[in-house]
Amino acid sequence: MSTSPSSPSQLPDLPLQRLDGTPINLRDYAGEVLLIVNTASACGLTPQYEALESLQREYFKRGFSVLGFPCNQFGAQEPGTAEQIASFCSTNYEISFPLFAKADVNGAQTQPLYIWLKQSAPGPEGGADIGWNFAKFLVGRDGKVIARYAPSTAPDELRATIESAL
Repeated sequence: MSTSPSSPSQLPDLPLQRLDGTPINLRDYAGEVLLIVNTASACGLTPQYEALESLQREYFKRGFSVLGFPCNQFGAQEPGTAEQIASFCSTNYEISFPLFAKADVNGAQTQPLYIWLKQSAPGPEGGADIGWNFAKFLVGRDGKVIARYAPSTAPDELRATIESAL
């Protein structure tokens, strides 16, 4: 499995699994602007779901998507099953953007997508590792990481950069 793009203008060939178990490949999103976020349902930053959904609804028709990756590595703040996570996100935030299977973003079991993202954009948290839930990576239509944002960066602060990428 490749952990880096085979050319600078395409996303890597990385198999992913949606929260409902459906397989998909990262390359299925080629040509879109993506905001990839490690999420958690019981975090102080969980209300960011509302702003992430707002970005999804505003920019989706222009070729943009938020991709959410639940992660239980920080304070065990995403302990639920896939069904519980889906229910929480639907009930509390009416999430329409794709959610994926729980992923480790650091350590020996790091999801290959996050290996690629961290290699492409070492972070504002002071190193390659993700520092907390809701770290954000903006990927351009060309498949290159445009920027990495700290968990505390509010999704609304990304609007100008998303507009430029679209």
